[in-house]
Amino acid sequence: MSLSNKGTETGGDAARQPPLWRQLEATARLVEGVRDGRSLKTQLQTVEVGLRPGVQALSSHVLRWLGLANGLVELLARHAPPARVQALLCTALALLARRSEYSYTDFTLVNQTIEALKRDRRSAHQAGFLNACLRRFLRERDSLVAQAERRPQALWNHPDWWIQRLRVDYPEQWVEMLRANQEPAPMVLRVNTQKTSVDTFLQRAAAVGLAAEAAGGVGVRLLRPVPVDHIPGFRDGHVSVQSAAAQRAAPLLLDGLDLISPRVLDACAAPGGKTGHLLELKPQARVTALDVDAERCVRTQDNLDRLGLQAHVLTADVTEISAWWDGQQFDAILLDAPCSASGIVARQPDIRWLRRESDIEQLAALQERLLNALWPLLAPGGRLLYSTCSVFKQEGQQRIQSFVTRNTEAIEWPSPGHLLPRIGGQAPGHVDNRTCEDDGFFYALLHKRLG
Repeated sequence: MSLSNKGTETGGDAARQPPLWRQLEATARLVEGVRDGRSLKTQLQTVEVGLRPGVQALSSHVLRWLGLANGLVELLARHAPPARVQALLCTALALLARRSEYSYTDFTLVNQTIEALKRDRRSAHQAGFLNACLRRFLRERDSLVAQAERRPQALWNHPDWWIQRLRVDYPEQWVEMLRANQEPAPMVLRVNTQKTSVDTFLQRAAAVGLAAEAAGGVGVRLLRPVPVDHIPGFRDGHVSVQSAAAQRAAPLLLDGLDLISPRVLDACAAPGGKTGHLLELKPQARVTALDVDAERCVRTQDNLDRLGLQAHVLTADVTEISAWWDGQQFDAILLDAPCSASGIVARQPDIRWLRRESDIEQLAALQERLLNALWPLLAPGGRLLYSTCSVFKQEGQQRIQSFVTRNTEAIEWPSPGHLLPRIGGQAPGHVDNRTCEDDGFFYALLHKRLG
């Protein structure tokens, strides 16, 4: 989203825009919440509707450059300021230091940041401190940025442990991957070919002034993100929002599956994007969509209703087999396993600050349990597609190598493996030279031996 300072400096239509200080104050609250372990997506739902678009754009930018902002705060402040003041200071510094997408002047940003702090009765007395920090930064900008970037976390805007893990996993590509994570990810749609075609949708999009282009297969890339209500045919199930990398799941699982009405399990299915795609490709499939989260299962059902598709949606723990399984084996299983989401940080920049290094070991153990629990439910001759939206090899290649080594029934079929995020529309080198249009992902297709 392109933001400007017109809403705070001119009259007319722009004067009706929320004042910048309110957007900065709300952004700082979200940044503070991320520091406390709350996701940006969840917090955005608490922001009033009129503020939400601007605050979403601002907060995404700040979280993308939070490592640098934290490093600058350490140089500008002798002692760590209170949490609310630090969050507002980081917000302003991220915008002042890296604001190529924004047209606020330095004066406007500083002025409105101070105004935001003055409106907070508990922190208003810190306005002088905040003003001094920001004025010093403007005087010494280049020098301070250079000093801060001597530390890897400030230079690459990822936690130190994350940087080190990428260096080990991808010694030739880690720098490109970190840079790719700093670029906002595109908004990609999946066209439902049961109801329309890519060409027809592109024509409808052009008719309403929505700039879009084909993205391969049934994918369409929007040149500028928009609310789903502005997308023609969305409410009627003609398109769904789904990244290009995620759109590979259903074709990988179903390609070559010649059964007319196969039994398919979508484990960890919510919010139902891949469930819908499976049924769009094979409407007669008998799909069970399982997830442990009841609220997210409601979203799965809502998505299916919008698409006009039917599946058996269940709320249950995958590993508690006796509580939900009817004893009939599945012909195909999709296990889109819980993971670190390290492949989608360009799309969700808060993830890098929410994750802890200890999470990876715990997630890998959970992925192992899920694989072990689901494998006996797969019929001989069937296939299981294991996927994660992670680039960490412990959650992908290493997980599958460990499983196949311990299960002689499992044969690994050709599949993309680790997909790495794009760089300006181009992907860095992959372990298997596949291309990835946006997110980082991992796919492994396992076949179960007959007999």
